[in-house]
Amino acid sequence: MRKLIVILIALIAYSSQVLADKVTFTASAPDAVVVGDQFKLTFTVTTQDVSDFRAPTIKGFDVLMGPSSSKQSSTQIINGNVTSSRSFVFTYILMATTPGEYTISGASIVADGNQMVSNSVKVKVLPQDQDGSSGQNGGGASSKSVSNKDLFVKVIASKTTVYEQEAFVLTYKIYTRETNLHLSNAKLPDFKGFHSQEIEMTGESRWTQEHEDGRNYFTTVYRQFVLFPQQSGKLFIDPAQFQMTVRKAVQSDDPFDAFFNGGSNVVDINKTIATPKIAINVNPLPEGKPTGFSGGVGEFTISSSINSKELKTNDAITVKIVISGTGNLKLISEPKIKFPEDFEVYDPKVDNQVRLTREGLTGNKIIEYLAIPRHAGTYKIPGVTFSYFDIRSKSYKTLNTEEYVVNVEKGAGNADQVIANFTNKEDLKVLGEDIRYIKQNEVTIEPKGSFFYGTMAYWLFYIIPALGFIIFIIVYRKQASENANVAKMRTKKANKVATRRMKLAGKLLSENKKDAFYDEVLKTLWGYISDKLNIPVSRLSKDNIEEKLRNHGVNEELIKEFLNALNECEFARFAPGDENQAMDKVYSSSVEVISKMENSIKH
Repeated sequence: MRKLIVILIALIAYSSQVLADKVTFTASAPDAVVVGDQFKLTFTVTTQDVSDFRAPTIKGFDVLMGPSSSKQSSTQIINGNVTSSRSFVFTYILMATTPGEYTISGASIVADGNQMVSNSVKVKVLPQDQDGSSGQNGGGASSKSVSNKDLFVKVIASKTTVYEQEAFVLTYKIYTRETNLHLSNAKLPDFKGFHSQEIEMTGESRWTQEHEDGRNYFTTVYRQFVLFPQQSGKLFIDPAQFQMTVRKAVQSDDPFDAFFNGGSNVVDINKTIATPKIAINVNPLPEGKPTGFSGGVGEFTISSSINSKELKTNDAITVKIVISGTGNLKLISEPKIKFPEDFEVYDPKVDNQVRLTREGLTGNKIIEYLAIPRHAGTYKIPGVTFSYFDIRSKSYKTLNTEEYVVNVEKGAGNADQVIANFTNKEDLKVLGEDIRYIKQNEVTIEPKGSFFYGTMAYWLFYIIPALGFIIFIIVYRKQASENANVAKMRTKKANKVATRRMKLAGKLLSENKKDAFYDEVLKTLWGYISDKLNIPVSRLSKDNIEEKLRNHGVNEELIKEFLNALNECEFARFAPGDENQAMDKVYSSSVEVISKMENSIKH
C-alpha cells in the first residue's frame, strides 16, 4: 500500500510538471558571421506533438542543407521531483554571401494542436579580412608574440562632451584574434572627479564577431559603468591595466620537434595591455540657476500627495513628494516644505527606487515628510518648487506641486505629551503615561542598632556576582571547545563537501549549462579552501591565499596551480572557441587540484 501511494505521488508530480511546462517555439542563429562562413539556423519547439512546419523565406544566405529534423527527450529525478523535457528541432545550414545586416522572420508550426510562430533573428554578415582570411586565428603558428593588432582592449565613452552631473556610459571591450585567451588580472581606474555606478551584466556574456579596421575580431564587453561628472573642466579617465595570457602553437627550430611533434610547440605568451587615457570635457551648468535649484540634471516630473486633510491635534500628517524620471536621481537634494509654525516637523524619509540605465538612473525618488499639528485651526501647507536642468532642451525648468489646506480639530492630550520617532515608522508615544511621580509621606525609619552589615542581603550581594562569574567562565570555555570542534569537523569534511559539489558541477557539465557550471566550480574551489583553512570565504582573496597555503606546508608549484584553476574558471566563460572543451578542461583541472591539495595541506 505504501509503495502504491509513493507511485501515485510521483505520477501526480510528473503530470503536474508536464502540464506546468509551457510549450515554446524559438529560433536561434549567431549574432554575427563572416562572408563565406557556414552556420546553423535552428527552430526548437518544446513538444513532440508537431505538424505543418513552415519555414520562412530566407534572403541574403545560401541554403546548403535543411530543414533536417530531430527529436530530443530527457527525464530527471532530483530529490523526488520528476522533470521531463521533450523537443523537436528543425535545422538549416546556411552560408553568408554578402556583407550587411539581415533579419530572418519567424517560422510557423502546429504544436499540441495550436498554431505557433517563432521569434525572428538578426544576423550581421561581416566582410572578410583585407587579406582574404576570416581572421579567427591571427598571429600564425610561427609567431612567438601577440601583436597589439591581434589583441587589445578599447575603452569607449558614449559621450566625450557633457554637462556637470550628466550621465554617460564607459565601456571596456576586449578585441582578440586569438581563440585561446586567459585574463589573469585587471586593474581599473578610480574615476576621480566622477560618481560611478557599474552596470550589472545580465545573462550570459558571449563573444561575438566585429569588423574593425579591415579585420575581424572576437569581441566581448568586459565591464560597463555609468559616470556622473562632479565638476566642470577637462577631466581624465586614467588607463586601465590588463594582464592576459595567450596559449598558441609556435614554430620550433628543433629538428626533433619537427619530426615528433609536427614542428610546433604550445607555449603561453603573457601580454600586458594598457588602455589609453581618455579626456572628458565637462561644461558647467549655465548661469541663471533658478531659486530652489536641486542639482538635478536629466528629465524629471514631480507629484505630491497627503494622507489626510482632516485631523486632530497631535495626529501625524504625512506629505509625500515623488520625483520621477531619468538622470542623477540619487544626487538630487530634497525639496523643502514650509510647514506652519504650529507644526512639529521631523526629518524626511527618502526612498530611492531606481534602476541603472545607459542614460543614468531611472525611476522614482520618494520623500515622505512627517509633521504633527499642536493646536487646532485651519492651515495651509504650501507646495514645493522643484528646479532642474533639462538635458534635452539645455535649459532650466521649474515644476510646482499643489498647495494643501488642512483642518485641525482639538484632540485629546496636551501638546507637550507627544513625541514621534519617525526613523522607526513614526511610532507615537504619550509621555504622561510613563512618568513616575514622587511619592510623599512614605518615609520608613529603621530602629537604632539595625545595620545592613551581616544580613542575608549583605552576603547575597557578594555571593551572587561570584556565582555569576564562575558560570560565565564555564559557559565560555564550553563554547570555545565547541567552536574548536566545529572548526575541526569543518576541516575534515572539506573534501567530502567539495566532492559532492563537483558531482553537481559534473551534472551541469553534461547538461551544457555553462553559467551554472562555472558558478558551481568557483563555489567549490573557494568553499573547499575556506573549509580547509577554516577561514570565511568573505575574508579570502587571491592575494592572501598564497600566504595561508604556504603557512600550511603547501609547495609553491601547487599554490600556483590552485590560483591558476581559479583564474581559468573565472575567465573560461568569456573565452572564444570550443565551449565544451573549455568546460571539460576546467572540470578536470579543478578535480585534480583539489585532490592534490587534500594530500598537501598540513594541520
